[in-house]
Amino acid sequence: MELVKGRDPYLQELLWFAVCCRVLTLLLQASALFNLLIPDHAADAFSPPRLAEPGFCDLLLEGLLGGLSRWDAEHFLFIAERGYVYEHNFAFFPVFPLSVRAVAEVALWPLQWLLRLRSRLLLSAALLNSLFSVLAAAALYKLGCAVLQCRRMAFLGALLFCISPASVFMAAAYSESMFAFLVFSAMWHLEKGQSWHSGLLFSLASGVRANGLVNAGFFAYSRSKRFALQLQVGPGLVSKLPPFWRRLLSLASSVIFMCAGIFLPFVVFQYYAHMMFCGPGTGLSQSIPKPLLQLALDKDYRLAAADRFKPPWCSQRFPVLYSYIQEAYWNVGFLRYFELRQIPNFLLALPVTLLGLGAAWTYLTANPRHCLTLGLERRSYEEEQGEDKTGTGFCCPAVLVYVVHATVLLLFGVFCMHVQVLTRFLGSSTPILYWFSAHLLQEHEPLLWSEGTDKETRASPSGKSVLGDCLAGSSEKGISENPVVRLLRNYRLNTPMTKCILGYFLSYWLLGLILHCNFLPWT
Repeated sequence: MELVKGRDPYLQELLWFAVCCRVLTLLLQASALFNLLIPDHAADAFSPPRLAEPGFCDLLLEGLLGGLSRWDAEHFLFIAERGYVYEHNFAFFPVFPLSVRAVAEVALWPLQWLLRLRSRLLLSAALLNSLFSVLAAAALYKLGCAVLQCRRMAFLGALLFCISPASVFMAAAYSESMFAFLVFSAMWHLEKGQSWHSGLLFSLASGVRANGLVNAGFFAYSRSKRFALQLQVGPGLVSKLPPFWRRLLSLASSVIFMCAGIFLPFVVFQYYAHMMFCGPGTGLSQSIPKPLLQLALDKDYRLAAADRFKPPWCSQRFPVLYSYIQEAYWNVGFLRYFELRQIPNFLLALPVTLLGLGAAWTYLTANPRHCLTLGLERRSYEEEQGEDKTGTGFCCPAVLVYVVHATVLLLFGVFCMHVQVLTRFLGSSTPILYWFSAHLLQEHEPLLWSEGTDKETRASPSGKSVLGDCLAGSSEKGISENPVVRLLRNYRLNTPMTKCILGYFLSYWLLGLILHCNFLPWT
Protein backbone atom coordinates (compact mmCIF):
# COMPACT_ATOMS: atom_id res chain seq x y z
CA MET A 1 0.00 0.00 0.00
CA GLU A 2 1.28 3.44 -0.96
CA LEU A 3 0.62 4.79 2.53
CA VAL A 4 3.07 2.53 4.32
CA LYS A 5 5.66 1.65 1.68
CA GLY A 6 9.15 3.09 1.75
CA ARG A 7 11.89 3.31 4.39
CA ASP A 8 10.87 6.51 6.12
CA PRO A 9 12.02 6.08 9.77
CA TYR A 10 9.33 8.49 10.95
CA LEU A 11 6.61 6.42 9.32
CA GLN A 12 8.01 3.19 10.72
CA GLU A 13 8.11 4.63 14.25
CA LEU A 14 4.60 6.01 13.81
CA LEU A 15 3.17 2.65 12.71
CA TRP A 16 4.78 0.91 15.67
CA PHE A 17 3.45 3.52 18.10
CA ALA A 18 -0.04 3.39 16.54
CA VAL A 19 -0.18 -0.41 16.87
CA CYS A 20 0.94 -0.21 20.51
CA CYS A 21 -1.74 2.38 21.30
CA ARG A 22 -4.46 0.24 19.70
CA VAL A 23 -3.35 -2.85 21.58
CA LEU A 24 -3.20 -0.93 24.85
CA THR A 25 -6.71 0.44 24.32
CA LEU A 26 -8.09 -3.03 23.67
CA LEU A 27 -6.27 -4.47 26.68
CA LEU A 28 -7.53 -1.75 29.00
CA GLN A 29 -11.16 -2.23 28.05
CA ALA A 30 -10.79 -6.01 28.04
CA SER A 31 -9.26 -6.08 31.51
CA ALA A 32 -12.71 -5.57 33.06
CA LEU A 33 -11.08 -3.08 35.45
CA PHE A 34 -13.54 -0.35 34.57
CA ASN A 35 -16.48 -2.70 34.98
CA LEU A 36 -15.25 -3.53 38.48
CA LEU A 37 -14.74 0.11 39.42
CA ILE A 38 -18.02 1.44 38.05
CA PRO A 39 -21.21 -0.58 37.53
CA ASP A 40 -23.03 -0.26 34.20
CA HIS A 41 -25.35 2.71 33.97
CA ALA A 42 -28.99 1.83 33.18
CA ALA A 43 -29.07 3.79 29.94
CA ASP A 44 -32.12 4.07 27.73
CA ALA A 45 -30.06 3.14 24.69
CA PHE A 46 -30.84 0.90 21.74
CA SER A 47 -30.44 -2.69 22.96
CA PRO A 48 -32.00 -5.32 20.68
CA PRO A 49 -32.57 -8.81 22.10
CA ARG A 50 -30.11 -11.59 21.31
CA LEU A 51 -32.04 -14.16 19.28
CA ALA A 52 -29.47 -16.95 19.43
CA GLU A 53 -28.33 -18.54 22.66
CA PRO A 54 -24.66 -17.62 23.18
CA GLY A 55 -22.10 -20.35 23.67
CA PHE A 56 -19.04 -20.38 25.91
CA CYS A 57 -16.82 -18.73 23.28
CA ASP A 58 -19.46 -16.05 22.66
CA LEU A 59 -19.62 -15.24 26.36
CA LEU A 60 -15.82 -15.13 26.56
CA LEU A 61 -15.57 -12.75 23.60
CA GLU A 62 -18.34 -10.59 25.03
CA GLY A 63 -16.42 -10.38 28.29
CA LEU A 64 -13.26 -9.31 26.46
CA LEU A 65 -14.71 -6.94 23.85
CA GLY A 66 -18.18 -6.17 25.21
CA GLY A 67 -17.13 -2.62 26.09
CA LEU A 68 -16.77 -1.91 22.36
CA SER A 69 -20.46 -2.59 21.66
CA ARG A 70 -22.05 0.20 23.73
CA TRP A 71 -24.25 3.08 22.61
CA ASP A 72 -24.14 3.68 18.82
CA ALA A 73 -22.07 0.55 18.33
CA GLU A 74 -25.24 -1.46 18.97
CA HIS A 75 -26.82 0.17 15.93
CA PHE A 76 -23.87 -0.64 13.67
CA LEU A 77 -23.68 -4.25 14.84
CA PHE A 78 -27.45 -4.67 14.53
CA ILE A 79 -27.45 -3.27 10.99
CA ALA A 80 -24.55 -5.54 10.05
CA GLU A 81 -26.52 -8.54 11.35
CA ARG A 82 -30.14 -7.72 10.44
CA GLY A 83 -30.04 -4.83 8.00
CA TYR A 84 -32.13 -1.67 8.33
CA VAL A 85 -35.16 -2.81 10.31
CA TYR A 86 -36.19 0.24 12.34
CA GLU A 87 -36.58 3.80 11.15
CA HIS A 88 -33.92 5.29 13.42
CA ASN A 89 -31.36 2.75 12.17
CA PHE A 90 -31.14 4.90 9.03
CA ALA A 91 -29.20 7.53 11.00
CA PHE A 92 -26.19 5.21 10.61
CA PHE A 93 -24.73 4.97 7.14
CA PRO A 94 -24.14 1.59 5.45
CA VAL A 95 -20.49 1.42 4.34
CA PHE A 96 -19.08 0.57 7.78
CA PRO A 97 -21.64 -2.12 8.76
CA LEU A 98 -21.36 -3.66 5.28
CA SER A 99 -17.58 -3.86 5.72
CA VAL A 100 -17.98 -5.42 9.17
CA ARG A 101 -20.37 -8.03 7.76
CA ALA A 102 -18.05 -8.80 4.85
CA VAL A 103 -15.07 -9.44 7.14
CA ALA A 104 -17.20 -11.54 9.51
CA GLU A 105 -18.50 -13.69 6.66
CA VAL A 106 -15.25 -14.04 4.71
CA ALA A 107 -12.15 -13.57 6.86
CA LEU A 108 -13.76 -14.91 10.05
CA TRP A 109 -15.74 -17.66 8.34
CA PRO A 110 -13.56 -20.43 9.88
CA LEU A 111 -14.73 -19.28 13.33
CA GLN A 112 -18.40 -19.91 12.59
CA TRP A 113 -18.21 -23.22 14.49
CA LEU A 114 -17.06 -21.41 17.62
CA LEU A 115 -18.79 -18.03 17.45
CA ARG A 116 -22.30 -16.88 16.60
CA LEU A 117 -22.69 -14.28 13.88
CA ARG A 118 -23.10 -11.43 16.37
CA SER A 119 -19.82 -12.34 18.11
CA ARG A 120 -18.00 -12.55 14.79
CA LEU A 121 -19.36 -9.11 13.90
CA LEU A 122 -18.02 -7.66 17.14
CA LEU A 123 -14.62 -9.23 16.54
CA SER A 124 -14.69 -8.02 12.94
CA ALA A 125 -15.42 -4.45 14.04
CA ALA A 126 -12.57 -4.51 16.56
CA LEU A 127 -10.08 -5.81 13.98
CA LEU A 128 -11.24 -3.43 11.25
CA ASN A 129 -11.10 -0.36 13.45
CA SER A 130 -7.66 -1.28 14.76
CA LEU A 131 -6.45 -1.52 11.17
CA PHE A 132 -8.18 1.67 10.03
CA SER A 133 -6.92 3.70 12.97
CA VAL A 134 -3.31 2.70 12.22
CA LEU A 135 -3.76 3.50 8.52
CA ALA A 136 -5.44 6.79 9.43
CA ALA A 137 -2.36 7.77 11.44
CA ALA A 138 -0.15 6.98 8.45
CA ALA A 139 -2.44 8.98 6.14
CA LEU A 140 -2.39 11.93 8.54
CA TYR A 141 1.41 11.83 8.57
CA LYS A 142 1.60 11.80 4.77
CA LEU A 143 -0.94 14.61 4.58
CA GLY A 144 1.02 16.64 7.13
CA CYS A 145 4.24 16.24 5.15
CA ALA A 146 2.49 17.48 2.00
CA VAL A 147 0.69 20.43 3.60
CA LEU A 148 2.96 21.58 6.44
CA GLN A 149 6.22 20.96 4.54
CA CYS A 150 7.62 20.06 7.94
CA ARG A 151 8.18 16.37 8.50
CA ARG A 152 8.70 16.49 12.24
CA MET A 153 5.57 18.51 12.90
CA ALA A 154 3.62 16.10 10.70
CA PHE A 155 5.14 13.23 12.67
CA LEU A 156 4.26 14.78 16.03
CA GLY A 157 0.70 15.51 14.89
CA ALA A 158 0.24 11.91 13.76
CA LEU A 159 1.61 10.63 17.08
CA LEU A 160 -0.95 12.77 18.90
CA PHE A 161 -3.67 11.22 16.73
CA CYS A 162 -2.64 7.82 18.12
CA ILE A 163 -3.53 9.03 21.64
CA SER A 164 -6.50 11.06 20.46
CA PRO A 165 -9.15 12.07 23.02
CA ALA A 166 -11.53 10.15 20.77
CA SER A 167 -9.46 6.95 20.97
CA VAL A 168 -12.25 4.86 22.46
CA PHE A 169 -14.43 5.58 19.43
CA MET A 170 -11.56 4.63 17.13
CA ALA A 171 -11.52 1.22 18.81
CA ALA A 172 -15.25 0.62 19.43
CA ALA A 173 -17.70 -0.55 16.76
CA TYR A 174 -18.15 3.00 15.48
CA SER A 175 -17.41 4.36 12.01
CA GLU A 176 -14.88 7.01 13.16
CA SER A 177 -11.70 5.06 12.31
CA MET A 178 -12.85 4.19 8.80
CA PHE A 179 -14.01 7.76 8.23
CA ALA A 180 -10.71 9.25 9.44
CA PHE A 181 -8.73 6.92 7.20
CA LEU A 182 -10.82 7.73 4.11
CA VAL A 183 -10.86 11.48 4.73
CA PHE A 184 -7.15 11.89 5.52
CA SER A 185 -6.24 9.68 2.55
CA ALA A 186 -8.52 11.67 0.23
CA MET A 187 -7.00 14.96 1.41
CA TRP A 188 -3.50 13.59 0.84
CA HIS A 189 -4.31 12.43 -2.70
CA LEU A 190 -5.87 15.82 -3.45
CA GLU A 191 -2.69 17.57 -2.26
CA LYS A 192 -0.71 15.37 -4.66
CA GLY A 193 -3.02 16.35 -7.53
CA GLN A 194 -4.65 12.92 -7.83
CA SER A 195 -8.22 14.15 -8.18
CA TRP A 196 -9.79 10.84 -9.19
CA HIS A 197 -8.33 8.95 -6.24
CA SER A 198 -9.35 11.78 -3.93
CA GLY A 199 -12.88 11.93 -5.31
CA LEU A 200 -13.37 8.17 -4.88
CA LEU A 201 -12.19 8.26 -1.27
CA PHE A 202 -14.32 11.31 -0.44
CA SER A 203 -17.30 9.54 -2.02
CA LEU A 204 -16.75 6.46 0.14
CA ALA A 205 -16.43 8.72 3.20
CA SER A 206 -19.85 10.23 2.51
CA GLY A 207 -21.23 6.70 2.66
CA VAL A 208 -19.69 6.29 6.12
CA ARG A 209 -20.77 9.51 7.86
CA ALA A 210 -23.06 12.36 6.85
CA ASN A 211 -20.46 15.07 7.50
CA GLY A 212 -18.47 13.55 4.65
CA LEU A 213 -20.62 15.71 2.36
CA VAL A 214 -18.80 18.81 3.62
CA ASN A 215 -15.58 17.48 2.11
CA ALA A 216 -16.86 18.41 -1.34
CA GLY A 217 -15.65 21.89 -0.39
CA PHE A 218 -12.02 20.75 -0.57
CA PHE A 219 -12.34 19.78 -4.21
CA ALA A 220 -14.33 22.91 -5.08
CA TYR A 221 -11.73 25.13 -3.38
CA SER A 222 -8.80 23.34 -5.03
CA ARG A 223 -10.26 23.84 -8.51
CA SER A 224 -11.36 27.41 -7.81
CA LYS A 225 -7.94 28.36 -6.45
CA ARG A 226 -6.17 27.03 -9.52
CA PHE A 227 -8.60 28.92 -11.75
CA ALA A 228 -8.14 32.17 -9.79
CA LEU A 229 -4.35 31.93 -9.90
CA GLN A 230 -4.45 31.36 -13.66
CA LEU A 231 -6.34 34.63 -14.06
CA GLN A 232 -3.47 36.47 -12.35
CA VAL A 233 -0.58 35.22 -14.49
CA GLY A 234 1.62 37.63 -16.34
CA PRO A 235 0.76 38.79 -19.86
CA GLY A 236 3.48 36.60 -21.32
CA LEU A 237 1.81 33.43 -20.06
CA VAL A 238 -1.79 34.30 -20.93
CA SER A 239 -1.34 33.33 -24.57
CA LYS A 240 -0.19 29.86 -23.52
CA LEU A 241 -3.38 29.16 -21.57
CA PRO A 242 -6.66 27.91 -23.07
CA PRO A 243 -9.38 30.53 -23.73
CA PHE A 244 -11.17 31.94 -20.68
CA TRP A 245 -14.51 30.35 -21.52
CA ARG A 246 -12.92 26.96 -21.89
CA ARG A 247 -11.17 27.24 -18.52
CA LEU A 248 -14.42 28.38 -16.89
CA LEU A 249 -16.35 25.50 -18.44
CA SER A 250 -13.67 23.05 -17.32
CA LEU A 251 -13.86 24.43 -13.78
CA ALA A 252 -17.66 24.21 -13.58
CA SER A 253 -17.89 20.73 -15.12
CA SER A 254 -15.15 19.22 -12.96
CA VAL A 255 -16.54 20.70 -9.73
CA ILE A 256 -20.10 19.62 -10.52
CA PHE A 257 -19.03 16.13 -11.58
CA MET A 258 -16.81 15.45 -8.56
CA CYS A 259 -19.24 16.96 -6.05
CA ALA A 260 -22.04 14.87 -7.56
CA GLY A 261 -19.89 11.78 -7.03
CA ILE A 262 -19.31 12.74 -3.40
CA PHE A 263 -23.04 13.29 -2.82
CA LEU A 264 -24.07 10.12 -4.67
CA PRO A 265 -23.85 7.63 -1.74
CA PHE A 266 -25.94 9.91 0.47
CA VAL A 267 -28.58 10.38 -2.23
CA VAL A 268 -28.78 6.64 -2.99
CA PHE A 269 -29.10 5.82 0.72
CA GLN A 270 -31.91 8.36 1.19
CA TYR A 271 -33.67 7.01 -1.89
CA TYR A 272 -33.45 3.49 -0.46
CA ALA A 273 -34.99 4.76 2.80
CA HIS A 274 -37.75 6.50 0.83
CA MET A 275 -38.59 3.28 -0.99
CA MET A 276 -38.66 1.35 2.28
CA PHE A 277 -41.01 3.71 4.12
CA CYS A 278 -42.85 5.72 1.50
CA GLY A 279 -43.26 3.17 -1.26
CA PRO A 280 -45.74 0.29 -1.50
CA GLY A 281 -45.65 -2.24 1.34
CA THR A 282 -42.88 -4.80 0.96
CA GLY A 283 -44.10 -7.24 3.57
CA LEU A 284 -40.82 -6.77 5.39
CA SER A 285 -42.47 -7.05 8.79
CA GLN A 286 -43.49 -10.61 7.95
CA SER A 287 -39.83 -11.68 7.91
CA ILE A 288 -38.84 -9.91 11.12
CA PRO A 289 -38.48 -12.22 14.15
CA LYS A 290 -41.15 -11.78 16.79
CA PRO A 291 -38.75 -10.49 19.52
CA LEU A 292 -37.75 -7.62 17.24
CA LEU A 293 -41.40 -6.87 16.45
CA GLN A 294 -42.12 -6.85 20.17
CA LEU A 295 -39.23 -4.44 20.72
CA ALA A 296 -40.78 -2.11 18.15
CA LEU A 297 -44.08 -2.20 20.06
CA ASP A 298 -42.43 -1.68 23.45
CA LYS A 299 -40.19 1.20 22.33
CA ASP A 300 -42.51 2.66 19.69
CA TYR A 301 -39.99 2.07 16.92
CA ARG A 302 -41.32 2.48 13.39
CA LEU A 303 -40.76 -0.49 11.09
CA ALA A 304 -40.05 -0.16 7.39
CA ALA A 305 -43.17 -0.70 5.25
CA ALA A 306 -44.97 -2.34 8.16
CA ASP A 307 -47.78 0.19 8.58
CA ARG A 308 -50.42 1.34 6.17
CA PHE A 309 -49.75 4.94 7.20
CA LYS A 310 -46.68 6.62 5.80
CA PRO A 311 -44.42 8.53 8.21
CA PRO A 312 -44.76 12.34 8.18
CA TRP A 313 -41.43 12.96 6.46
CA CYS A 314 -42.68 11.18 3.31
CA SER A 315 -44.95 14.15 2.54
CA GLN A 316 -42.20 16.75 2.83
CA ARG A 317 -41.06 18.59 -0.27
CA PHE A 318 -37.60 17.05 0.14
CA PRO A 319 -38.23 13.75 1.95
CA VAL A 320 -34.83 13.23 3.59
CA LEU A 321 -35.08 10.64 6.35
CA TYR A 322 -31.70 11.46 7.89
CA SER A 323 -32.62 15.01 8.89
CA TYR A 324 -36.03 13.84 10.16
CA ILE A 325 -34.41 11.21 12.41
CA GLN A 326 -31.97 13.71 13.87
CA GLU A 327 -34.81 16.08 14.71
CA ALA A 328 -37.51 13.63 15.81
CA TYR A 329 -35.47 11.03 17.68
CA TRP A 330 -32.57 13.06 19.09
CA ASN A 331 -33.89 16.62 19.07
CA VAL A 332 -30.96 17.85 17.00
CA GLY A 333 -31.32 21.40 15.71
CA PHE A 334 -30.11 24.98 16.01
CA LEU A 335 -29.65 25.95 19.70
CA ARG A 336 -31.84 23.03 20.84
CA TYR A 337 -29.10 21.79 23.14
CA PHE A 338 -28.68 25.12 24.93
CA GLU A 339 -30.30 24.12 28.22
CA LEU A 340 -29.13 24.45 31.80
CA ARG A 341 -29.16 20.71 32.31
CA GLN A 342 -26.69 20.31 29.43
CA ILE A 343 -23.98 22.40 31.12
CA PRO A 344 -21.95 19.27 32.07
CA ASN A 345 -21.89 18.21 28.41
CA PHE A 346 -20.75 21.67 27.34
CA LEU A 347 -17.96 21.47 29.92
CA LEU A 348 -17.02 18.07 28.50
CA ALA A 349 -16.68 19.64 25.04
CA LEU A 350 -14.90 22.77 26.29
CA PRO A 351 -11.28 21.59 25.70
CA VAL A 352 -11.83 20.63 22.06
CA THR A 353 -13.80 23.84 21.52
CA LEU A 354 -10.98 25.99 22.90
CA LEU A 355 -8.44 24.06 20.86
CA GLY A 356 -10.44 24.58 17.66
CA LEU A 357 -11.01 28.28 18.30
CA GLY A 358 -7.36 28.73 19.26
CA ALA A 359 -6.27 27.16 15.98
CA ALA A 360 -8.51 29.48 13.97
CA TRP A 361 -7.38 32.59 15.85
CA THR A 362 -3.68 31.70 15.63
CA TYR A 363 -3.88 31.16 11.90
CA LEU A 364 -5.94 34.31 11.32
CA THR A 365 -3.53 36.55 13.23
CA ALA A 366 -0.52 35.01 11.48
CA ASN A 367 -2.00 35.34 7.96
CA PRO A 368 -4.62 38.13 7.96
CA ARG A 369 -4.23 39.07 4.29
CA HIS A 370 -4.14 35.45 3.16
CA CYS A 371 -7.37 34.79 5.07
CA LEU A 372 -9.13 37.90 3.75
CA THR A 373 -8.32 36.94 0.16
CA LEU A 374 -9.25 33.29 0.84
CA GLY A 375 -5.84 32.28 -0.43
CA LEU A 376 -6.87 33.17 -4.00
CA GLU A 377 -4.34 35.97 -4.46
CA ARG A 378 -1.13 35.16 -6.28
CA ARG A 379 1.83 36.14 -4.12
CA SER A 380 4.84 37.90 -5.51
CA TYR A 381 8.27 36.31 -5.53
CA GLU A 382 9.44 38.68 -2.79
CA GLU A 383 6.52 37.69 -0.55
CA GLU A 384 7.22 33.99 -1.03
CA GLN A 385 10.91 34.45 -0.23
CA GLY A 386 10.11 36.53 2.84
CA GLU A 387 7.95 33.91 4.54
CA ASP A 388 10.51 32.79 7.12
CA LYS A 389 7.88 32.27 9.79
CA THR A 390 4.86 31.09 7.85
CA GLY A 391 6.39 29.24 4.89
CA THR A 392 6.26 25.92 6.71
CA GLY A 393 4.46 24.54 9.71
CA PHE A 394 0.98 25.23 11.01
CA CYS A 395 0.80 28.83 9.77
CA CYS A 396 1.81 28.10 6.18
CA PRO A 397 -0.61 29.21 3.41
CA ALA A 398 -1.68 25.67 2.47
CA VAL A 399 -3.32 25.14 5.89
CA LEU A 400 -6.05 27.77 5.28
CA VAL A 401 -8.65 25.44 3.77
CA TYR A 402 -8.19 22.96 6.62
CA VAL A 403 -8.64 25.70 9.23
CA VAL A 404 -11.85 26.88 7.52
CA HIS A 405 -13.14 23.30 7.34
CA ALA A 406 -12.41 22.66 11.04
CA THR A 407 -13.99 25.96 12.09
CA VAL A 408 -17.17 25.26 10.13
CA LEU A 409 -17.47 21.81 11.73
CA LEU A 410 -16.78 23.28 15.17
CA LEU A 411 -19.44 25.99 14.90
CA PHE A 412 -21.98 23.54 13.49
CA GLY A 413 -21.23 21.08 16.29
CA VAL A 414 -21.57 23.67 19.04
CA PHE A 415 -24.80 25.25 17.83
CA CYS A 416 -26.61 22.40 16.07
CA MET A 417 -25.51 19.05 17.57
CA HIS A 418 -25.36 17.18 20.85
CA VAL A 419 -22.24 18.91 22.02
CA GLN A 420 -20.81 15.89 23.86
CA VAL A 421 -20.07 14.22 20.50
CA LEU A 422 -17.87 17.15 19.46
CA THR A 423 -14.64 15.43 20.52
CA ARG A 424 -15.10 12.41 18.27
CA PHE A 425 -16.81 14.48 15.57
CA LEU A 426 -13.77 16.73 15.12
CA GLY A 427 -11.18 14.14 16.09
CA SER A 428 -12.09 11.94 13.13
CA SER A 429 -12.86 14.67 10.59
CA THR A 430 -10.06 17.24 10.62
CA PRO A 431 -6.26 17.19 11.03
CA ILE A 432 -6.25 20.68 12.52
CA LEU A 433 -6.62 19.56 16.15
CA TYR A 434 -3.47 17.45 15.87
CA TRP A 435 -1.46 19.93 13.80
CA PHE A 436 -2.28 22.82 16.13
CA SER A 437 -1.44 20.74 19.21
CA ALA A 438 1.88 19.78 17.61
CA HIS A 439 2.47 23.46 16.79
CA LEU A 440 1.89 24.48 20.41
CA LEU A 441 4.20 21.76 21.70
CA GLN A 442 7.00 22.75 19.35
CA GLU A 443 6.62 26.42 20.20
CA HIS A 444 6.43 26.09 23.99
CA GLU A 445 8.24 22.90 25.01
CA PRO A 446 12.05 23.17 25.48
CA LEU A 447 12.40 19.39 25.43
CA LEU A 448 11.58 19.55 21.72
CA TRP A 449 14.18 22.25 21.01
CA SER A 450 17.51 21.33 19.48
CA GLU A 451 20.79 21.71 21.27
CA GLY A 452 22.63 22.63 18.10
CA THR A 453 22.12 24.63 14.97
CA ASP A 454 22.40 22.05 12.22
CA LYS A 455 20.56 22.22 8.95
CA GLU A 456 17.47 20.61 10.41
CA THR A 457 16.92 23.35 12.96
CA ARG A 458 14.93 26.49 12.34
CA ALA A 459 14.08 29.47 14.52
CA SER A 460 10.85 29.62 16.45
CA PRO A 461 8.96 32.92 16.80
CA SER A 462 10.51 33.28 20.24
CA GLY A 463 13.99 33.04 18.76
CA LYS A 464 14.74 29.55 20.09
CA SER A 465 15.81 26.64 17.98
CA VAL A 466 13.10 24.09 17.24
CA LEU A 467 13.32 20.48 16.15
CA GLY A 468 10.72 21.00 13.58
CA ASP A 469 11.86 21.01 10.49
CA CYS A 470 11.47 21.06 6.94
CA LEU A 471 11.49 18.06 4.69
CA ALA A 472 14.98 18.67 3.39
CA GLY A 473 17.28 16.19 5.05
CA SER A 474 15.03 15.51 7.99
CA SER A 475 14.73 11.80 7.36
CA GLU A 476 18.44 11.23 6.93
CA LYS A 477 19.37 11.51 10.60
CA GLY A 478 16.54 9.31 11.79
CA ILE A 479 14.75 9.56 15.10
CA SER A 480 16.59 9.70 18.39
CA GLU A 481 13.41 9.15 20.42
CA ASN A 482 9.66 9.29 19.96
CA PRO A 483 8.82 12.89 21.01
CA VAL A 484 5.57 11.91 22.74
CA VAL A 485 7.37 9.22 24.72
CA ARG A 486 10.09 11.73 25.59
CA LEU A 487 7.54 14.21 26.89
CA LEU A 488 5.76 11.56 28.95
CA ARG A 489 9.02 10.28 30.45
CA ASN A 490 9.93 13.81 31.50
CA TYR A 491 6.42 14.92 32.45
CA ARG A 492 7.56 16.81 35.55
CA LEU A 493 9.89 18.92 33.43
CA ASN A 494 7.19 19.82 30.91
CA THR A 495 5.91 23.37 30.56
CA PRO A 496 2.32 24.12 31.63
CA MET A 497 1.27 24.20 27.96
CA THR A 498 2.65 20.72 27.38
CA LYS A 499 1.01 19.38 30.53
CA CYS A 500 -2.33 20.82 29.44
CA ILE A 501 -2.17 19.28 25.96
CA LEU A 502 -0.91 15.85 27.02
CA GLY A 503 -3.20 15.88 30.05
CA TYR A 504 -6.19 16.58 27.84
CA PHE A 505 -5.34 13.85 25.32
CA LEU A 506 -4.55 11.15 27.88
CA SER A 507 -7.28 11.97 30.41
CA TYR A 508 -9.98 11.91 27.72
CA TRP A 509 -8.55 8.68 26.37
CA LEU A 510 -9.00 7.04 29.79
CA LEU A 511 -12.23 8.90 30.56
CA GLY A 512 -13.70 7.71 27.30
CA LEU A 513 -12.86 4.10 28.11
CA ILE A 514 -14.43 4.37 31.57
CA LEU A 515 -17.61 6.11 30.49
CA HIS A 516 -18.22 4.30 27.22
CA CYS A 517 -17.51 0.81 28.52
CA ASN A 518 -19.92 1.33 31.42
CA PHE A 519 -22.81 2.84 29.44
CA LEU A 520 -22.33 6.23 31.11
CA PRO A 521 -23.40 9.36 29.14
CA TRP A 522 -20.47 10.38 26.95
CA THR A 523 -21.10 9.74 23.28
